[in-house]
Amino acid sequence: MGAGYATQIAKELPLVQDPEVNRYITLLGDSLAKVADQRNLDWHFAIVDSKDVNAFAVPGGFIYVNRGLIERSTSMAQVAGVVGHEIGHVTRRHSIKQMQKSQGTSIGATLLCTLTSACNSQAAQEGINLAANAAFAKFSRTDEAEADEEGVRYLIKSHIDPNGIPEMFQILLKERKASPGTLDAFFASHPMEESRIADTRRLIATYPNAETTGLTRDTPNFQAFKRRLMSLPVTKK
Repeated sequence: MGAGYATQIAKELPLVQDPEVNRYITLLGDSLAKVADQRNLDWHFAIVDSKDVNAFAVPGGFIYVNRGLIERSTSMAQVAGVVGHEIGHVTRRHSIKQMQKSQGTSIGATLLCTLTSACNSQAAQEGINLAANAAFAKFSRTDEAEADEEGVRYLIKSHIDPNGIPEMFQILLKERKASPGTLDAFFASHPMEESRIADTRRLIATYPNAETTGLTRDTPNFQAFKRRLMSLPVTKK
């Protein structure tokens, strides 16, 4: 099912094609997936070429992160936290439940509308029931909390600082306050309040200090990856 969705997504969503950029996100994703998955899924990681902020997971191990989210990050741990969170949706089977809700819809078109601003115009919305189709892309707060829990665990096991997760939340919440409406797509598909920052910090604090000290927060390779991504023109599809 996931492979079929991924084929449709590749047709309807613009994906970054730069080999170096894709190599980095794959290496980062694989480092997290190998500590998360005991089923030996063939994981795939891709960057959606959209300045809108979002990330999503498709059953079977397909993870997508919008370039707009990566460009707003300041460290590798923050992006790793997003990827780990989305892996958590797959391993907890949240993505299966959401994709089942989308049966009978065009998943590529639905994702294009719910995860970017491509359907803001009235003309683009014709023939697409956004209210109904967006439902599958929205995880419950329980699902989000479980994915946060998995993300924290995966980062620690991968020797990456899990504080990148609440830090990314803070960046996005700050931007939402400063520019209301600019991150509607992200918050529609990932319900989040201020309490989620405190919740993830409390979760991290439950781990022994020996497990959470000295972990990697950032690397020169990540910063080079981010600079290269930001230098690429945004493609239209």
